[in-house]
Amino acid sequence: MNKTKQTDAAYQKCINPDCDAEYDCSKPLFKCPACGELLDVRYNWDKITIPSKLNEFSKRWAGRSNKLDFSGLWRFRELLDFCEDKHRVTIGEGQTILQQNDAIGKYADMKASRLYLQYEGLNPSGSFKDNGMAAAFSHATMVSAKSCACASTGNTSASVALYAHHCGLKSVVFIGSGRIAFGKLSQAMDYGTKTIQIRGDFDDCMRQVQEVCTRLGLYLLNSLNPFRLEGQKTIMYRIIEQLGWEVPDWIIVPGGNLGNSSAFGKAFYELKEVGLIERIPRMAIINATGADTLTDLVNNKKLIWNKGQVAQKVIDDYYADLTARNFSPQTCASAIEISRPVNLKKCLRAIDICDGIVRAVTDEEICDAKAIVGRYGLGCEPASAATIAGLKQLRAEGVIGSDERVACVLTGHPLKDPDLTVNYHKAKKGQFANAPIEVENDLEKIIKLIE
Repeated sequence: MNKTKQTDAAYQKCINPDCDAEYDCSKPLFKCPACGELLDVRYNWDKITIPSKLNEFSKRWAGRSNKLDFSGLWRFRELLDFCEDKHRVTIGEGQTILQQNDAIGKYADMKASRLYLQYEGLNPSGSFKDNGMAAAFSHATMVSAKSCACASTGNTSASVALYAHHCGLKSVVFIGSGRIAFGKLSQAMDYGTKTIQIRGDFDDCMRQVQEVCTRLGLYLLNSLNPFRLEGQKTIMYRIIEQLGWEVPDWIIVPGGNLGNSSAFGKAFYELKEVGLIERIPRMAIINATGADTLTDLVNNKKLIWNKGQVAQKVIDDYYADLTARNFSPQTCASAIEISRPVNLKKCLRAIDICDGIVRAVTDEEICDAKAIVGRYGLGCEPASAATIAGLKQLRAEGVIGSDERVACVLTGHPLKDPDLTVNYHKAKKGQFANAPIEVENDLEKIIKLIE
């Protein structure tokens, strides 16, 4: 066990306070070799030249011919300084927008000019995962990886396949039987990755991919990989950037494997640690009721971070019960259809950092919110809409004030799951359905429908 302080600008550190092991960044690890816990990427800030103010990062937009400055990830590179520029991978990720939206705000009972939508569907593969993959593939390049793998509910496989092709790495993705939206599966196949469909759900795929990567020496690209979460921190930097370098009152994010919420908490902790922000926003993490492990553990089992001394027995007993009941999560929001989130403990830390809360919303609420985002916003995949459904619930509870400034993260593009959208509208499954109208091939009858 290595407890000697690393001398490099960046290093890896076990999140288990009883272990506290440290490793340099040259090792492609996804678990602590000493105790098996998750790892963080940590920084010796005194070895990194950080701008004195956040708005100094915006100066890089003037040099858009520099591909790193153009990247919505690497223009903040001092805040994730784990590799040299020659290793940094980019295909233009992070060109996203923060859309202020009063129509959707009204749906959620927010006052005018208080709701913002951070739209990550504009990334190259159509989801937020490109932020993480740009960072993870930079580390993979740094350690000379040749092959990589991931388990996926869809977006991860699409992003891995795209970035692997760009970097010249062989890639394989594991998906569960019938548990992936075709819009996402089509991307993985089109980008040339080897796709293996396992008779099981995402949790089964996650177990298998870890074993495969360990035995075959493949570079793992799930959010167990601490370098992937470093890239996802930049979503928060861009929200602050687009708010004129001010921090919102609330961040609302979908649950799932809990990589985003974990990364966001780390981002805010570090920004405050180095003096770039004065306060940390609150965070709400929204799950689907059909995949609500975090909701149950936090709200009912009272699981907390406890300075890293997480009650492991509570988690073990909970997962044992899932196994005994042969439980498999079920929700229309396939991106968050996960019952054993790998970043659970890091998410508990983020909840502690951000005074966070957890809620679950039904599939019906998700689909209605998705229809509202489609009608008045930029559209989104189902998991993204959980944030709007969650905001509506939290407003009804009085937890979030109508005049507080809220940023909801919309994680993916609406065409990630077109079947769900078409079925919602065509089968009139919700109050906002907009079904096509059939009419005879007759001009007068057509005109009558339009008038």
